[in-house]
Amino acid sequence: VAAALTGWDQSTATDPSGIYPNTTHGNNAYRHTVPMVLTASNHESAAKTFLGVTIPQGTNGSESLRIVLDTLFNHANTPAFVCKTLIQRFVTSNPSPAYVARISAVFKNNGSGVRGDLGAVVRAILMDAEARTYNSSTTTQGKLREPMIRLMQWFRTFGGVDATTTSATVSPWNLPPTHTDNLLWQCPFLSPSVFNFFRPGYVPPNTAIATQSLVAPEFQIATEPTVAAYINYMVDTISNTRNVRANYSAELRGWASSNSTTQTLLNKLNLWLCANQLSASTISTIKTGVDGMLASTKERIDFRLYAAILMVMSCPEYLVQK
Repeated sequence: VAAALTGWDQSTATDPSGIYPNTTHGNNAYRHTVPMVLTASNHESAAKTFLGVTIPQGTNGSESLRIVLDTLFNHANTPAFVCKTLIQRFVTSNPSPAYVARISAVFKNNGSGVRGDLGAVVRAILMDAEARTYNSSTTTQGKLREPMIRLMQWFRTFGGVDATTTSATVSPWNLPPTHTDNLLWQCPFLSPSVFNFFRPGYVPPNTAIATQSLVAPEFQIATEPTVAAYINYMVDTISNTRNVRANYSAELRGWASSNSTTQTLLNKLNLWLCANQLSASTISTIKTGVDGMLASTKERIDFRLYAAILMVMSCPEYLVQK
């Protein structure tokens, strides 16, 4: 397969719209969004055999790529492999074999005889009973939220904007300057290998997860330094001191301004960020912390709001998505 894919390279095109600036960094970002190009002289022309299929000698690079993709797409193991991995990213680290089988059946046939309809597959994943039935007593349900997913949820929930953007002609929000790569320990396009930031079958050693023969992929990047780094990163992010800023409403600040309304604030955060899965005891603990902070100035009220969001987004009941 590696030989069959020789000759393909990143496009050298530049962005004709000018949204990505004419710099090396900007051009590289643009080239991630357009198809790769084939340099025919770099393609290996010898015959290649894999998975019972032979690509004849002299087959050009485009046709070789088509044969590779068609072979993998139609392989008997592909539906279960793709569907289990998608379930792990969207719903739970340890889906039941029956769950994987139900979704694999949709991959094979979307109901109209179409194989590989990812829209139908994702819909089936999210609408399945194992995704929509929350069982607080089970120890196998759910998954650890990735740091970047947590950041994106904060960004979308509170109307985040790129504070450095002054016109439509500058590049979209640039993640690396937010230090996600070395402070949050996760940044798009900067995984340490082509296998992503973690392995789908990762098992944290010497844990109850290992004892139960379960997997927890996202825990591969959850270590003592990265757990502390995430909280430190979000302290500055939530308080709007980075180049991406939230647009906190006056209503949120109003709820944070008085101990009589912090319960309303926390109820809203519980709904928006945690699907109402924070326990009463956790909410009570966070409320005690927020209520102990001064609220005599606008700045102090803001700090109460920031603290409430930070504590919600740092507690185990938030970090483990169910």
